[in-house]
Amino acid sequence: MLDFRHETFLTLCSTGSFTKAAEMLHITQPAVSQHIKYLEELYECKLVDITSRSIKLTPQGELLKQFATTVFSDAKHLKENIRSVKTSTMQFSFGATLSVGEYVMPEILSRLLARHPKMKFHMSVANTQVLLERLNSGELDFIVVEGLFDKSEYDSSLFSLENFVPVCSPKSEFANREVTFQDITKSRLILREQGSGTREIFENILQKNNYSLHAFDRVIEIGNMAAIKKMVSKGLGITFLFEVAAKKEIEDGKLSVINISGFSEQREFNFVLLKNSFFRNRYMKIYELLKQTFNEIKSGS
Repeated sequence: MLDFRHETFLTLCSTGSFTKAAEMLHITQPAVSQHIKYLEELYECKLVDITSRSIKLTPQGELLKQFATTVFSDAKHLKENIRSVKTSTMQFSFGATLSVGEYVMPEILSRLLARHPKMKFHMSVANTQVLLERLNSGELDFIVVEGLFDKSEYDSSLFSLENFVPVCSPKSEFANREVTFQDITKSRLILREQGSGTREIFENILQKNNYSLHAFDRVIEIGNMAAIKKMVSKGLGITFLFEVAAKKEIEDGKLSVINISGFSEQREFNFVLLKNSFFRNRYMKIYELLKQTFNEIKSGS
């Protein structure tokens, strides 16, 4: 098990400041420096570059950060994992982004609970960045996200490929005909807040098509997907989202998929956990169970 000086190192990594790390840990700044010096002597290499005003990790420091993050996270999960193995009870704590957490996981978890009545779980719904931070801190076993992240820093597996589509009211001028990107810029755009995976994906698609949000005269930001779909269904604007998040409204005729010439976009839902986790095999069994159940739902079985 890593000692308290490694915790000091991780706190320094997260704060980027010796002063802030000392405040957070309720120790003196010289103590923080001593802890880092001890680790550098232990590993016989430089971990932190303090030649500039900002703190920068060396390649060896980055490696230690990754390793220590995983070890401390695993340590937090150890007690619960031992208990669940002892009682043969499947239990886990995970996070999901909004599209996944509200429109994919409920039916999956409902089916699993019916098959495994003793199963225990906790699901947190937040944007990708918040979930990654909670994964790093050991609060979550794994996360399922639609947003972008650095795959080189995590262990990830593809959960599913989902259509990302523009939608409008069935009474909209854009319904039931082919339009161009230029055409839709004349409409009010209703989209998620900054930091959401859906928003990030949409902005990347705009950039790929040589557009930006400034191309739209009227833009409204709303942090609630249900509210966005309601406003769009009433003809108050258009939006872009994962088709799975609007499946019911599209089937019921409350929303229509806009046929933009040449537009066809799919994006990944990814199952993400910390690299080299001691509990990787356990988490991957849960991944296989979640994915298998989702595939059953999609196939109608």
